[in-house]
Amino acid sequence: MKIEQIYTGCLAQGAYYIESKGEVAIIDPLREVQGYIDQATKDNAKIKYIFETHFHADFVSGHVTLSEETGAKIIYGPNANPSFDALIAEDNQVFKLGDITITALHTPGHTMESTTYLLKDNKGNDHCIFSGDTLFLGDVGRPDLAQKAATMTQEELAGILFDSLRNKIMPLGDTVIVYPGHGAGSACGKNMMKETVDTLGNQKKMNYALRADMTKEEFVQEVTDGLAPPPAYFPLNVKMNKEGYQNIETVLKQGNKALTPDEFELVANETDALILDVRHQSKFVQGFIPRSIFIGIDGGFAPWVGAMVKDVKQPILLVADQNRVEEVITRLSRVGFDQTLGYLEGGIEAWEKAGKELDSLRSISATEFETEWNENQLPVFDMRKEGEWTSEHLEGVNHVCLSGINEHLAEFPKEENFYVHCAGGYRSVIAASILKSRGYHNITDIAGGYDALKKTSLPKTNYVCPTTLK
Repeated sequence: MKIEQIYTGCLAQGAYYIESKGEVAIIDPLREVQGYIDQATKDNAKIKYIFETHFHADFVSGHVTLSEETGAKIIYGPNANPSFDALIAEDNQVFKLGDITITALHTPGHTMESTTYLLKDNKGNDHCIFSGDTLFLGDVGRPDLAQKAATMTQEELAGILFDSLRNKIMPLGDTVIVYPGHGAGSACGKNMMKETVDTLGNQKKMNYALRADMTKEEFVQEVTDGLAPPPAYFPLNVKMNKEGYQNIETVLKQGNKALTPDEFELVANETDALILDVRHQSKFVQGFIPRSIFIGIDGGFAPWVGAMVKDVKQPILLVADQNRVEEVITRLSRVGFDQTLGYLEGGIEAWEKAGKELDSLRSISATEFETEWNENQLPVFDMRKEGEWTSEHLEGVNHVCLSGINEHLAEFPKEENFYVHCAGGYRSVIAASILKSRGYHNITDIAGGYDALKKTSLPKTNYVCPTTLK
């Protein structure tokens, strides 16, 4: 028996490859599926099953393409209603894979079709669970994503999740290994651990949601407390996962087109495409196409595209290093953004050489900011998350979480100069590019963000450990 966790950091997502006696099961595959096919070929094995833990909201799974290319059966748990051919398992239905078995445990709550898969070894012993978004390490799945589809409140779903955990997962032995669907950084939960594998016994000790003496009322209160609004693209990804999507090879072919500056400009004007600049923020601030949006490929790229752009049908043109264009298109498609129309051949250098307009963003060091702020006391906007801000921030500054920037534009001064910063410099440049595209041009970015600012002598609030925050 072989179990391989295939973890994708950008999505904080775990897919799983399981092989036994020449038969393979894939759990929650990524959209680009060739790697699974190649691994099965290398193992002289055949992909038999594709298990989906639920209809994912934060990424587009590869189940449809993988089934088309291998003939493997797609398996969902009870209550699933996909538009394509799939086997809808009954609760406790057993699937044989080589000399092991995988049992579908219906664990609704995160969504009503959510299912945990229990793997038993060749001796029939409980070995591990693939818990999807039902149980994370240190947390559980948020219970607010299925409200519209299920016509239920998040409190009702949280109560159902409580029962699923108590009746299906907690009775399992402490030595059972937990393989979750996501880790720290995913928007599908609140306080996940950075580890991606643990034992159920350890989770029973340290995961607040598995506390033995917890009442259902306490669970509902704790699970629903402090939930940030889900990213706007989530329902669109659920729709794609339920109804199907284009093959990623088609998406790559459409998007991987080199466009001269004139062609690039023409396509942008004709299609109202968003110009997405994915270079490093230090390069972006020096010169970029006016009204383009920065979301760097080397940060939390795909989730931030989903949070900021929102509409997966938005046409996109890329400014990227040519050797990374395919990677960018692939990562966009993982979250459902399939309408990439091409990239700027020769990059910003070609754009500038063609005599076309460039914009730039003033960016200064934390030390330079300290000098300036002591002299002018101009407004400062901290773009970090609520928990980061509450934990520690500069005294006398404003707070607008990047994910909510479009709803708080009126808080930024139109005429007066102001500063923006985040933790390390990535999110603040995203914010500045969005503000510039909305007509705010009096912005200064603080390079290095709060990581650099806290080394200055500027006054700061008293530090509060994030783990103590509710």
